[in-house]
Formats: sequence, C-alpha cells, structure tokens
Amino acid sequence: MSPLPTDTPIKEVIQAAFDTSLPISGGWGYRQDDATILEANSDNTPLTQLEHMLASMRAYLEMNLTVEESKRYGSINLNEKSRKQHQDNGKVWDEVVYTLTAMKESDYAMFIEEYKEGYGKETFDMQAHFARRKEATLTQELTYWFDVTHIS
Repeated sequence: MSPLPTDTPIKEVIQAAFDTSLPISGGWGYRQDDATILEANSDNTPLTQLEHMLASMRAYLEMNLTVEESKRYGSINLNEKSRKQHQDNGKVWDEVVYTLTAMKESDYAMFIEEYKEGYGKETFDMQAHFARRKEATLTQELTYWFDVTHIS
C-alpha cells in the first residue's frame, strides 16, 4: 500500500469518496507529525469508533479506490490490536495499531461463487474452501495517529 497524497485536504477527500462530512483536518495519520486532527465530536460517537471508521476509510482508499482494478482489494477489515496515548505540551495523540485483513477482489469473487455453487453438495469440501480463503487473505498491521487534543 502506498501512502495517500496530501495535496487535497483529508476532509475533502473523505467527503468526495464517502459522502461524509467529518470535523477533521491534518494528515492521513501515518506518523505523529502527520496525525489526523479530530476537531470535534459533536454527535458523541465513541472515540474508538470514530478512529476505526477513519482508519477503515484510509485503508479502503489505499487498497481499492486509488489503485487499478486488477490490484484492488475488497473484504477489508480492521481490528484494533493496541493503542497508546501520548501527551506533549498540552497536545494529546492516540497511536492505534490495527490488524488489517483483505483479499484481492478477483479472488474474493471467485471464492464467493465457489461457495454458492458448492454449498450443500456432498462433493464440496468446505474445510478446504475456507483453508484456501484464509491462505488468500492478506494480513498486516496498520498504524494510525490521531490528534485528539480538542476532544480529550
């Protein structure tokens, strides 16, 4: 995955890609000095949920929306692995590590079709099917930095 470009404000990219307006600014959260700034939480969404949503959006942009069709991933899921809070000179950051799983869209479509065709048939080896799906799944860690100074 390549880092997302920073020539367009993150708020505008998210609005255009996901039709969602969020009170955010800053960068894509690859490093502490590029943290996504959470400016407010007016709808009282739990902070961890808001952070997860932003990390999922970044992953989807990196792995699907900004790459050519043959290299796109789908079935992108993130699960929080760890988090640390850092404070310095009145600023507060959350450093969150997620475990990311995803599968090439073409592989995923093939597995879904195979499952639909084979389910319920004696010749369908469900254990082998899911073992191949697991083998075809990309698993990696993703770190995201959030500046939560304004909502901590």
